Amino acid sequence: MEILGVSLAVLGAALAAGLAGAGSSIGVSTAGKTGAGLVAEDDTQFGNVLLLSALPGSQAIYGLLAAVLILQNTGVLSGEFADISWQNGMILAFAGIPVGLTCLASGKYQGDVIASGVQLIARDKSKIGQVIILAALVETFAVFGLLVSILIINGVSVG
Repeated sequence: MEILGVSLAVLGAALAAGLAGAGSSIGVSTAGKTGAGLVAEDDTQFGNVLLLSALPGSQAIYGLLAAVLILQNTGVLSGEFADISWQNGMILAFAGIPVGLTCLASGKYQGDVIASGVQLIARDKSKIGQVIILAALVETFAVFGLLVSILIINGVSVG
């Protein structure tokens, strides 16, 4: 067993989950703070605010998915460590970066878009669909990061 290879791969999983989770936390917080102001003025908007505030949380799911895929290659989840060369461990470490960074950024900026959207909904409740579409545009880049990470992970053959 190559402990260095496994350790590097676990680092990649930690980067994927940690960075993506941080982006989601920032985005949910930003959206929630603005949404709380709307709910203070109109408590019938709580459902809309809850829906919108939860949207940046999906980035954490993408990071978690990438982390699980990386960890499956290591054997860490089953307790039977795989024989991973340091080179493959390094590739798996780098595999966590695309999803981690794109989710960090998109989670934060999706929260910003939603915060602006909440201000729009405060004026016109019928605009919620448009706000969701704008938020989904930002999310697209997190999906791209996840896809790149999956392609990198699937390109590694572990013995």
